[in-house]
Amino acid sequence: MLSPPHLKQGSKVGIVSPARKVTKEEIRSSINTLKAWGLEIVLSENLFKSYHQFAGTEAERISDFQSMLDDDSIKAILCSRGGYGTVRIIDQLDFSKFVKSPKWIIGFSDVTVLHSHIHSNFGIETLHSPMCVNFSTSDSSNDTVNSLRQALFGEKITYDTINHPLNRSGSVEGILTGGNLSILYSTRGTNSDIDTSGKILFIEDVDEYLYHIDRMMMNLKRSGLLAPLSGLIVGSMSEMNDNKIPFGKTAEEIISESVAEYDYPVCFDFPAGHIKENLTLILGRKIKLNVSDTTTLKFS
Repeated sequence: MLSPPHLKQGSKVGIVSPARKVTKEEIRSSINTLKAWGLEIVLSENLFKSYHQFAGTEAERISDFQSMLDDDSIKAILCSRGGYGTVRIIDQLDFSKFVKSPKWIIGFSDVTVLHSHIHSNFGIETLHSPMCVNFSTSDSSNDTVNSLRQALFGEKITYDTINHPLNRSGSVEGILTGGNLSILYSTRGTNSDIDTSGKILFIEDVDEYLYHIDRMMMNLKRSGLLAPLSGLIVGSMSEMNDNKIPFGKTAEEIISESVAEYDYPVCFDFPAGHIKENLTLILGRKIKLNVSDTTTLKFS
Protein backbone atom coordinates (compact mmCIF):
# COMPACT_ATOMS: atom_id res chain seq x y z
CA MET A 1 0.00 0.00 0.00
CA LEU A 2 1.17 3.52 -0.85
CA SER A 3 1.29 6.12 1.91
CA PRO A 4 0.47 9.75 0.94
CA PRO A 5 3.05 12.35 2.00
CA HIS A 6 2.71 13.48 5.60
CA LEU A 7 1.69 17.05 6.30
CA LYS A 8 3.93 19.87 7.46
CA GLN A 9 3.47 23.47 8.53
CA GLY A 10 1.58 25.33 5.82
CA SER A 11 0.09 22.25 4.17
CA LYS A 12 -3.37 22.75 2.69
CA VAL A 13 -6.32 20.71 3.94
CA GLY A 14 -9.54 20.72 1.92
CA ILE A 15 -12.88 20.32 3.68
CA VAL A 16 -15.75 18.69 1.77
CA SER A 17 -19.23 17.32 2.47
CA PRO A 18 -19.74 14.19 0.37
CA ALA A 19 -22.89 13.15 2.21
CA ARG A 20 -25.07 14.94 4.76
CA LYS A 21 -25.28 18.72 4.94
CA VAL A 22 -23.33 20.73 7.47
CA THR A 23 -23.34 24.27 8.90
CA LYS A 24 -20.51 26.74 9.44
CA GLU A 25 -20.98 26.53 13.19
CA GLU A 26 -20.63 22.75 13.19
CA ILE A 27 -17.16 22.89 11.63
CA ARG A 28 -15.85 26.04 13.34
CA SER A 29 -14.02 24.14 16.08
CA SER A 30 -12.24 21.87 13.58
CA ILE A 31 -11.07 24.81 11.49
CA ASN A 32 -9.65 26.54 14.56
CA THR A 33 -7.83 23.37 15.63
CA LEU A 34 -6.36 22.68 12.19
CA LYS A 35 -5.16 26.27 11.93
CA ALA A 36 -3.55 25.92 15.36
CA TRP A 37 -1.60 22.98 13.91
CA GLY A 38 -0.20 25.35 11.28
CA LEU A 39 -2.35 24.07 8.43
CA GLU A 40 -4.09 26.12 5.75
CA ILE A 41 -7.79 25.39 5.29
CA VAL A 42 -9.55 25.37 1.92
CA LEU A 43 -13.36 25.12 1.96
CA SER A 44 -15.03 23.45 -1.02
CA GLU A 45 -17.22 25.68 -3.14
CA ASN A 46 -20.54 24.05 -2.24
CA LEU A 47 -19.66 23.03 1.30
CA PHE A 48 -22.69 24.62 2.96
CA LYS A 49 -25.25 23.88 0.26
CA SER A 50 -28.45 22.03 1.19
CA TYR A 51 -30.54 19.63 -0.86
CA HIS A 52 -32.96 17.73 1.36
CA GLN A 53 -30.64 15.91 3.83
CA PHE A 54 -27.64 16.17 1.52
CA ALA A 55 -24.89 18.79 1.28
CA GLY A 56 -26.09 19.96 -2.12
CA THR A 57 -27.09 18.03 -5.21
CA GLU A 58 -25.08 15.07 -6.39
CA ALA A 59 -23.56 17.24 -9.12
CA GLU A 60 -22.44 19.79 -6.52
CA ARG A 61 -20.99 17.19 -4.19
CA ILE A 62 -19.18 15.46 -7.06
CA SER A 63 -17.77 18.77 -8.24
CA ASP A 64 -16.47 19.64 -4.78
CA PHE A 65 -14.79 16.30 -4.15
CA GLN A 66 -13.38 16.13 -7.67
CA SER A 67 -11.82 19.56 -7.40
CA MET A 68 -10.07 18.54 -4.17
CA LEU A 69 -8.84 15.29 -5.72
CA ASP A 70 -7.43 17.15 -8.74
CA ASP A 71 -5.80 20.05 -6.88
CA ASP A 72 -2.13 19.15 -6.32
CA SER A 73 -1.81 21.85 -3.65
CA ILE A 74 -4.33 20.06 -1.41
CA LYS A 75 -2.48 17.49 0.73
CA ALA A 76 -5.44 16.09 2.67
CA ILE A 77 -9.22 15.96 2.22
CA LEU A 78 -11.19 16.08 5.48
CA CYS A 79 -14.86 15.14 5.32
CA SER A 80 -17.11 17.42 7.33
CA ARG A 81 -19.41 14.61 8.45
CA GLY A 82 -20.90 11.27 7.48
CA GLY A 83 -24.59 10.45 7.35
CA TYR A 84 -25.54 8.97 4.00
CA GLY A 85 -24.69 9.85 0.42
CA THR A 86 -21.08 9.03 -0.51
CA VAL A 87 -22.14 5.82 -2.25
CA ARG A 88 -24.30 7.94 -4.60
CA ILE A 89 -21.26 9.80 -5.97
CA ILE A 90 -18.39 7.29 -5.76
CA ASP A 91 -18.78 5.98 -9.32
CA GLN A 92 -18.74 9.49 -10.79
CA LEU A 93 -15.40 10.43 -9.20
CA ASP A 94 -12.23 10.31 -11.31
CA PHE A 95 -9.24 9.21 -9.22
CA SER A 96 -6.65 9.38 -12.03
CA LYS A 97 -4.93 12.53 -10.73
CA PHE A 98 -5.28 11.36 -7.12
CA VAL A 99 -3.40 8.16 -7.97
CA LYS A 100 -0.53 10.18 -9.45
CA SER A 101 -0.46 12.57 -6.49
CA PRO A 102 -1.98 10.78 -3.44
CA LYS A 103 -3.32 12.74 -0.50
CA TRP A 104 -4.93 11.72 2.78
CA ILE A 105 -8.68 11.01 2.69
CA ILE A 106 -10.02 11.53 6.20
CA GLY A 107 -13.24 10.43 7.89
CA PHE A 108 -15.28 7.48 9.14
CA SER A 109 -18.83 6.10 9.07
CA ASP A 110 -20.24 6.84 5.56
CA VAL A 111 -16.68 7.70 4.43
CA THR A 112 -16.00 3.94 4.63
CA VAL A 113 -17.18 3.90 0.99
CA LEU A 114 -14.11 5.95 0.06
CA HIS A 115 -11.74 3.93 2.24
CA SER A 116 -12.84 0.64 0.78
CA HIS A 117 -12.96 1.88 -2.82
CA ILE A 118 -9.51 3.46 -2.67
CA HIS A 119 -7.89 0.44 -1.01
CA SER A 120 -9.40 -2.08 -3.40
CA ASN A 121 -8.73 -0.13 -6.57
CA PHE A 122 -5.65 1.99 -5.93
CA GLY A 123 -3.77 0.59 -2.93
CA ILE A 124 -3.43 3.93 -1.12
CA GLU A 125 -3.66 4.41 2.65
CA THR A 126 -6.50 6.47 4.15
CA LEU A 127 -7.41 7.68 7.64
CA HIS A 128 -10.40 6.33 9.58
CA SER A 129 -10.70 9.26 11.94
CA PRO A 130 -12.87 11.96 13.48
CA MET A 131 -14.45 14.44 11.08
CA CYS A 132 -15.13 18.16 11.38
CA VAL A 133 -18.35 17.80 13.38
CA ASN A 134 -16.57 15.58 15.91
CA PHE A 135 -14.10 18.29 16.92
CA SER A 136 -16.84 20.29 18.62
CA THR A 137 -17.27 17.59 21.27
CA SER A 138 -13.54 17.44 21.99
CA ASP A 139 -10.81 19.82 22.99
CA SER A 140 -7.75 20.12 20.75
CA SER A 141 -5.47 18.28 23.20
CA ASN A 142 -7.50 15.12 23.80
CA ASP A 143 -6.55 11.68 22.52
CA THR A 144 -9.13 11.61 19.72
CA VAL A 145 -8.13 14.84 18.02
CA ASN A 146 -4.44 14.39 18.82
CA SER A 147 -4.44 10.94 17.18
CA LEU A 148 -5.44 12.59 13.88
CA ARG A 149 -2.63 15.12 14.22
CA GLN A 150 -0.13 12.32 14.91
CA ALA A 151 -1.23 10.38 11.83
CA LEU A 152 -1.20 13.41 9.53
CA PHE A 153 2.25 14.57 10.61
CA GLY A 154 3.77 11.09 10.50
CA GLU A 155 4.36 10.46 14.19
CA LYS A 156 4.68 6.90 15.46
CA ILE A 157 1.38 5.58 16.80
CA THR A 158 0.76 2.84 19.34
CA TYR A 159 -2.54 2.26 21.14
CA ASP A 160 -3.09 0.26 24.33
CA THR A 161 -6.59 -0.72 25.42
CA ILE A 162 -8.08 -2.63 28.32
CA ASN A 163 -9.14 -6.28 28.14
CA HIS A 164 -12.63 -7.41 27.15
CA PRO A 165 -14.11 -10.74 28.31
CA LEU A 166 -14.79 -11.83 24.72
CA ASN A 167 -11.26 -11.09 23.49
CA ARG A 168 -9.29 -13.96 21.96
CA SER A 169 -5.57 -13.84 22.63
CA GLY A 170 -2.86 -13.87 20.01
CA SER A 171 -0.21 -11.81 18.26
CA VAL A 172 -0.26 -11.11 14.52
CA GLU A 173 0.86 -8.66 11.85
CA GLY A 174 -1.17 -7.60 8.85
CA ILE A 175 -2.62 -4.79 6.79
CA LEU A 176 -5.47 -2.99 8.56
CA THR A 177 -8.71 -2.68 6.59
CA GLY A 178 -12.40 -2.12 7.25
CA GLY A 179 -14.61 0.60 8.71
CA ASN A 180 -18.32 0.84 9.33
CA LEU A 181 -19.92 -2.61 9.17
CA SER A 182 -23.15 -1.45 7.51
CA ILE A 183 -21.22 0.38 4.77
CA LEU A 184 -18.92 -2.60 4.18
CA TYR A 185 -22.03 -4.77 3.86
CA SER A 186 -23.55 -2.32 1.36
CA THR A 187 -20.48 -2.46 -0.92
CA ARG A 188 -20.49 -6.26 -1.20
CA GLY A 189 -20.44 -7.35 -4.84
CA THR A 190 -19.32 -3.94 -6.13
CA ASN A 191 -15.93 -2.66 -7.23
CA SER A 192 -15.66 -1.00 -3.79
CA ASP A 193 -15.74 -4.36 -1.96
CA ILE A 194 -12.89 -5.14 0.41
CA ASP A 195 -10.24 -7.84 0.20
CA THR A 196 -9.65 -9.42 3.62
CA SER A 197 -7.15 -12.15 2.77
CA GLY A 198 -4.39 -12.12 5.38
CA LYS A 199 -5.55 -8.76 6.70
CA ILE A 200 -6.70 -7.47 10.07
CA LEU A 201 -10.32 -6.33 9.82
CA PHE A 202 -11.70 -3.42 11.84
CA ILE A 203 -15.47 -3.00 12.19
CA GLU A 204 -17.76 -0.66 14.10
CA ASP A 205 -21.39 0.43 13.87
CA VAL A 206 -24.12 2.60 15.38
CA ASP A 207 -27.91 2.61 15.69
CA GLU A 208 -28.47 -0.82 14.16
CA TYR A 209 -30.88 -3.56 15.14
CA LEU A 210 -29.14 -6.57 16.63
CA TYR A 211 -30.60 -8.92 14.05
CA HIS A 212 -29.14 -6.61 11.36
CA ILE A 213 -25.71 -7.08 12.93
CA ASP A 214 -26.23 -10.83 12.79
CA ARG A 215 -27.38 -10.63 9.16
CA MET A 216 -24.33 -8.62 8.15
CA MET A 217 -21.90 -10.89 9.97
CA MET A 218 -23.50 -13.93 8.34
CA ASN A 219 -23.01 -12.27 4.96
CA LEU A 220 -19.32 -11.67 5.65
CA LYS A 221 -18.93 -15.24 6.83
CA ARG A 222 -20.85 -16.94 4.01
CA SER A 223 -19.08 -14.85 1.36
CA GLY A 224 -15.66 -15.88 2.67
CA LEU A 225 -14.45 -12.61 4.18
CA LEU A 226 -14.00 -13.81 7.77
CA ALA A 227 -12.11 -17.09 7.30
CA PRO A 228 -8.91 -15.66 5.71
CA LEU A 229 -8.40 -12.88 8.27
CA SER A 230 -5.23 -12.56 10.34
CA GLY A 231 -7.14 -10.79 13.09
CA LEU A 232 -10.31 -8.89 13.98
CA ILE A 233 -10.67 -5.59 15.81
CA VAL A 234 -14.18 -4.61 16.91
CA GLY A 235 -14.69 -0.95 17.73
CA SER A 236 -17.73 0.59 19.35
CA MET A 237 -21.11 -0.97 18.65
CA SER A 238 -23.09 2.04 19.83
CA GLU A 239 -26.79 2.62 20.47
CA MET A 240 -27.87 -0.84 19.36
CA ASN A 241 -31.59 -1.53 19.00
CA ASP A 242 -33.67 -4.63 19.69
CA ASN A 243 -37.16 -5.84 18.80
CA LYS A 244 -40.03 -6.40 21.22
CA ILE A 245 -39.00 -10.06 21.22
CA PRO A 246 -35.29 -9.80 22.13
CA PHE A 247 -32.67 -11.19 19.80
CA GLY A 248 -30.94 -12.71 22.81
CA LYS A 249 -27.35 -11.61 22.23
CA THR A 250 -25.38 -8.39 22.35
CA ALA A 251 -23.67 -7.10 19.21
CA GLU A 252 -20.34 -8.25 20.63
CA GLU A 253 -21.68 -11.73 21.32
CA ILE A 254 -23.08 -11.95 17.79
CA ILE A 255 -19.70 -11.04 16.31
CA SER A 256 -17.82 -13.39 18.63
CA GLU A 257 -20.09 -16.26 17.65
CA SER A 258 -19.62 -15.57 13.94
CA VAL A 259 -15.82 -15.99 14.19
CA ALA A 260 -15.78 -18.72 16.85
CA GLU A 261 -14.48 -21.40 14.47
CA TYR A 262 -11.41 -19.39 13.47
CA ASP A 263 -8.25 -19.15 15.55
CA TYR A 264 -7.00 -15.59 14.94
CA PRO A 265 -6.88 -12.97 17.72
CA VAL A 266 -9.99 -10.87 18.28
CA CYS A 267 -10.18 -7.58 20.16
CA PHE A 268 -13.47 -6.06 21.32
CA ASP A 269 -14.37 -2.57 22.51
CA PHE A 270 -11.47 -0.85 20.74
CA PRO A 271 -11.91 2.94 21.16
CA ALA A 272 -12.85 3.85 17.59
CA GLY A 273 -16.19 4.48 15.94
CA HIS A 274 -19.30 6.46 16.87
CA ILE A 275 -18.07 7.41 20.32
CA LYS A 276 -16.34 10.43 21.81
CA GLU A 277 -13.01 8.57 22.01
CA ASN A 278 -12.61 7.81 18.31
CA LEU A 279 -8.92 7.10 17.73
CA THR A 280 -7.49 7.51 14.24
CA LEU A 281 -6.67 4.32 12.35
CA ILE A 282 -4.38 4.26 9.32
CA LEU A 283 -6.27 1.93 7.02
CA GLY A 284 -4.02 0.15 4.55
CA ARG A 285 -1.03 0.32 6.94
CA LYS A 286 0.67 -2.77 8.33
CA ILE A 287 0.09 -3.14 12.06
CA LYS A 288 1.15 -5.39 14.90
CA LEU A 289 -1.79 -6.56 16.99
CA ASN A 290 -1.22 -8.22 20.34
CA VAL A 291 -4.24 -9.33 22.33
CA SER A 292 -3.51 -10.60 25.85
CA ASP A 293 -4.27 -9.09 29.27
CA THR A 294 -4.31 -5.79 27.41
CA THR A 295 -4.50 -5.10 23.69
CA THR A 296 -1.72 -3.27 21.86
CA LEU A 297 -2.04 -1.99 18.31
CA LYS A 298 1.16 -0.64 16.78
CA PHE A 299 1.48 0.90 13.33
CA SER A 300 4.63 0.17 11.36
